[in-house]
Formats: sequence, C-alpha cells, structure tokens
Amino acid sequence: MRRYWTVAGLLLVGLLVLFLLVEALGVPLLVDPSPWLERGGPVAAGVGVLLLTIDVLLPVPSNVVMLANGALFDVAVGTLLSLVGSMGAAVAGFAIGRRGGGLLDRFVPRNERQRADRLLARWGVVAIVASRPLPLLAETIMVLAGASPLGWCRAMLAAVLGLVPACLLYALVGATAIGLAEGAAACGVSIAVAALLGLAARQIEARRAVS
Repeated sequence: MRRYWTVAGLLLVGLLVLFLLVEALGVPLLVDPSPWLERGGPVAAGVGVLLLTIDVLLPVPSNVVMLANGALFDVAVGTLLSLVGSMGAAVAGFAIGRRGGGLLDRFVPRNERQRADRLLARWGVVAIVASRPLPLLAETIMVLAGASPLGWCRAMLAAVLGLVPACLLYALVGATAIGLAEGAAACGVSIAVAALLGLAARQIEARRAVS
C-alpha cells in the first residue's frame, strides 16, 4: 500500500502547508478570534460555529473557540455549539473525500485501493473516533474515510462519539475558568477518552459482525 500511504501523507502535508500559509498571512479572525468571541450573544455563537466548521481546511485555534463557548454560554450550550461547528468540519471533510475518490483512483493501483478500503471498513470508525481531538490528523482521516466505502451514517456517528468528550471538557473548563493548565489536561483527557470510545465502538461492530 505504498502509493496509498504516500497519497495520505501528501494530503497531511498539504493541509499543514495550507495551515502555515494562512498563519503567515496573519488573518486576524483566524489568528486571534477573541475580539469577535468576546462580543457574546448570537454574533459570538455564529462566529464560533463558523470557525470550527472551516477548521477542516484553515488553521483555527479550536481549543480557544471551545473554551470561549463554555465561558460565554455555559456548559450545555457551549458544548452544543462546539459540537455543531466541529460536526460541520467532519461533514465537509467526508464530503471532500467522497468527491475526490475518483482522483485517488488515478494515483493508487486498484489492489492497493481495495486493501485500503478493507482496512477502513474494519478500522475506519475507530480511526475517526480516536482522531477527532487531533489537529490535521482528524481532517486527513475524515477525507480518506470519505473516499472509502464507509457509509455516511457510520462515519458521522463515529465523529459525534469522538467529538463529544472534547466539546464537553473544553466547555466545562471555559465555564468554570479554571486556567490554561486545566485546559491542556482537558485536551489530554479528551484524546484518551476518544481512543477508548473508538476501541469500544470497534468491539461492538465486531460482535455485530459475528452475530
């Protein structure tokens, strides 16, 4: 599967280059969205959701946005806003993969593509769940999953499962204003929880396949 992994690596590098380019341009809203978020109300809610959605392609400080959602809208609403925006990015990434599947066929031999599809059919849900809190890797995996036979329903359920812990923990930290150290801890905990949920989802799918 050398060519397939090469394409996956190029996709990851391409996203990184795009992120660095936008960062170098210093777009105010993307570099520091705080002035927009501090306004509160519908404007802050809309900007937060928009930023988390375009995070699929552009460098957005998603942790800052999620913390602000918790601080401005409390835990429940903050979690919901972060989840809606992050799911927007997941849908966009998966759709990009669906549209680009034909392009992938031009560069990856049929046998490699079939092996990759089998791998994603088996482990795609786990990969999506576990990677959701991880920048760049989450977008790359979602695009590759979109280019595979993995269905929309399974992919989106996996995305929700992987996103809820991060959205909830960041909203909790933001609402209680307990500091940056706790925010970093929340990130680590959300990654660990997402990984465990991914493995649990894989076990459930394996049992259903056997039955």
